[in-house]
Amino acid sequence: MVIDQMDFEVSIPQFPKRIISLVPSQTELLYDLGMEDRVVGITRFCIHPRSWFQSKQRVGGTKDFSIERIRALEPDLIIGNKEENHKEGIGLLQKEFPVWMSDITRFPEALDMIRRIGDIVDRPHEGEKMVQSILHSMSELPVLTPNLKAAYIIWKDPWMFAGRNTFIDSMMENLGFLNVFDIGDTRYPQMDLQELKKRNPEIILLSTEPFPFKERDLEEVKKSLPDAKIILVDGEFFSWYGSRLLKASNYFSKLIGDLQHP
Repeated sequence: MVIDQMDFEVSIPQFPKRIISLVPSQTELLYDLGMEDRVVGITRFCIHPRSWFQSKQRVGGTKDFSIERIRALEPDLIIGNKEENHKEGIGLLQKEFPVWMSDITRFPEALDMIRRIGDIVDRPHEGEKMVQSILHSMSELPVLTPNLKAAYIIWKDPWMFAGRNTFIDSMMENLGFLNVFDIGDTRYPQMDLQELKKRNPEIILLSTEPFPFKERDLEEVKKSLPDAKIILVDGEFFSWYGSRLLKASNYFSKLIGDLQHP
């Protein structure tokens, strides 16, 4: 019996052999923990690693997964996430299968998740080594000086932003960005760009996911916020909270370097 990050008690086999992951960043983590032969199902958004995306059975999306496909795979462990998965669907799965849920809004919670999943799949040393590597690489990151007031855009029509108490906000804070949204705002505020202008962001971060912003979108935002610097950023490094963090420091170092020394 283990306790997941939502404080659910979960009865998990000592060595789960038929694992389904319902979260892309945690799927990648399982791959990097060496679960090639033990992961039997993933979602259509689990694009890393590419070999798994092409070969593993897909059970649907993160919020519209198929209970029937999951049953057919006879999992002895399902790994999900509070924010990314559909609450009602998870509730149905919990009646039939062991479901371990993560709940991640800050960077330390991501490290805790990596350790816990490493323990669950009998890779505790690998999980701890991964955490220490992430901590070391993140500790050496340059930090914006002075800090910049920033807005991180995740969606269009309507415009939607990463607010406080989100993993994205935690990563922004680590890099020296000051989120223009306050604790009192919703976690993912919606407002038009003219309203955003009143918050006076110095920099706008356009994310490549979940909305696939491209270079052409910069001009549209620039028309409403001509005084802000607008850049396209790789959303996977800001929002994937598994082993993708091992690769984040190189990306963030270049990003901060480019901003400090344009």
